[in-house]
Amino acid sequence: MDNLNLTTLERGRTSIDSAAIDALAAGFRGSLVSNSDANYEETRAIWNAMVERKPGLILRCAGAADVMNAVRFARDNKLLVSVRGGGHGIAGNALCDGGVTIDLSPMKSVRVDPETKRARVEPGALLSDVDKETAAFGLALPTGINSTTGIAGLTLGGGFGWLTRKFGLTIDNLLSVDIVTADGELVKASEKEKPDLFWAIRGGGGNFGVVTSFEFQLNELNPQVLAGLVVHPFDNAEALLKEYRQALEAAPDELTCWVVMREAPPLPFLPAEWHGKKVAVLAMCYAGDIAAGEKATARLRGIGKPIADVVGPAPFAAWQQAFDPLLAPGARNYWKSQDFAALSDQAIDVLLGAVRKLPGPECEIFIGHVGGKAGRIPLDATAFPQRSSHFVMNVHARWREKAMDSACVGWARELFQATKPHAIGTAYINFMPDDETDRVEAAYGANYPRLAEIKRRYDPQNLFRVNQNVAPSAAVRAA
Repeated sequence: MDNLNLTTLERGRTSIDSAAIDALAAGFRGSLVSNSDANYEETRAIWNAMVERKPGLILRCAGAADVMNAVRFARDNKLLVSVRGGGHGIAGNALCDGGVTIDLSPMKSVRVDPETKRARVEPGALLSDVDKETAAFGLALPTGINSTTGIAGLTLGGGFGWLTRKFGLTIDNLLSVDIVTADGELVKASEKEKPDLFWAIRGGGGNFGVVTSFEFQLNELNPQVLAGLVVHPFDNAEALLKEYRQALEAAPDELTCWVVMREAPPLPFLPAEWHGKKVAVLAMCYAGDIAAGEKATARLRGIGKPIADVVGPAPFAAWQQAFDPLLAPGARNYWKSQDFAALSDQAIDVLLGAVRKLPGPECEIFIGHVGGKAGRIPLDATAFPQRSSHFVMNVHARWREKAMDSACVGWARELFQATKPHAIGTAYINFMPDDETDRVEAAYGANYPRLAEIKRRYDPQNLFRVNQNVAPSAAVRAA
C-alpha cells in the first residue's frame, strides 16, 4: 500500500509511510482497505445514507489481536479513529473523515451455552444473529426492535425493545466484556474485574475502548409470543393515545406496547384505500403464556374501531424483524428523541400536531413503552441514565432526496423543541444524531461526573472521541 495522508486526533493531517502500513498489515489477520481499493465504497457503506464520511483507512478486524494492533496504530500515530460494529447508528459515528475506522463487522460469532444460559457474542453480530442462535434453545436476550442493528452499539448505549420490561435492558443482562482500551491492551471487565470500567460501558457508549466480546446472561422465553399490530385511523389518535396510556398503567412486565404514527405503507393486511393515509398503530408484544397474553392485551385491542388487528402467536425472532422493511439501509435519516415520565395531554397535543405536518411518506413518530424491570434498577447501578422514563419518543425523519434535508430535519427539530417542556431531560444516546454533542452531559445527568473521571483513567487523550463523547475530567487531566 502507498503512503497515506490521514487525519489526526486534532483534525490536522499526517503522512503515514508505506513501511508503517505494511508492518501493520503483516501482523493483521483481517484486511486493510483504502480509498484506492475496489471494495472501498462497499466497505464504508453504513445504514444512514445521510452520512458521507470517508475514512482514510479501514481496518477490517478478524479477532481481538487485530483490534489491539489497530488501536495501537491509531494511538501511536495520533490518528482520528472511529469504531464500526453493525454500522446502524443514526449519528454515523461508525465512520470518520480521513482517519482510521476500526471495522468489527467481520467478527460475527454467537456462541450459546444452553447449560449456563449464557452467550458469547462478537461485536460485529447483528440482532438477527443473536435472535436465531438463542431462539434455538428457547432463550432470549432483550435487545432492540430492528434485527439489522448491531449488538455492540446497541449494548453500549443501553439497549431496549420488546423484552425490556420483562428482562431489563440489554446492559442489565451483560455479565462481562473483553475490551481493548486506549493503551492497546485487552482486559476483562465485569462486576468483579475492573468494576468501574464495567459500570461505565453499560450505557457510556464507545467512550472507553473497543469491545471484542460480550458475555450475556440469557432468559428463558417460549419461541412463540403474542405479538402484532392494531392499526387505527389517525383521526382517532387523540382518544387512542389517552386510552393507551391508561391501559398501560396496570400492564404486567410481560406486555410492551409501542405507538407508531405515520402514513400507512402498503401492508398486505390493510385495505388498499388506507395506503398512504395517516394512521396510528399499536405495536404490541406479550412475552409469556399466549392465553395470558390474550387477556393482557384485550383492553388495548378493544380501544376504538381499528382498521386492522393482526395480533397473534408468532415466533419471537420473526417479530423482531417486523419493522425491518421500514428501516432498511439506503435512506437519509435524522432522529430526535425525548424521555417522558408520563404521556401528558399537552405532550399528546404536540405529537398529533407534528403528525399532521409530516414532511414525507416515510417520516414517523415512535413512542416506546419502557419501565418494568428496567425501571426498578437504581439510577447509579449503571451509566445508563433513563431508569425513570416510562415512554421514549423517537422522532424519525426518513427520506430519499437530498433536496428534502431541510424540511425533514427542520420538522424533527421543531417537534423536539415543542416537546421539551413535557420531557424529563435525559436521552438515549443511541437515538442522538451527530449534532447533539452539547446534549451529552445533560443526557447522563448525575452519572456524568463519574463517567468523565473513568474516561480520564482509561482514555486520558480521548482517543475514542468519534461518539457521543464524554470528555476526560478536565481538572485531573490538566494536572
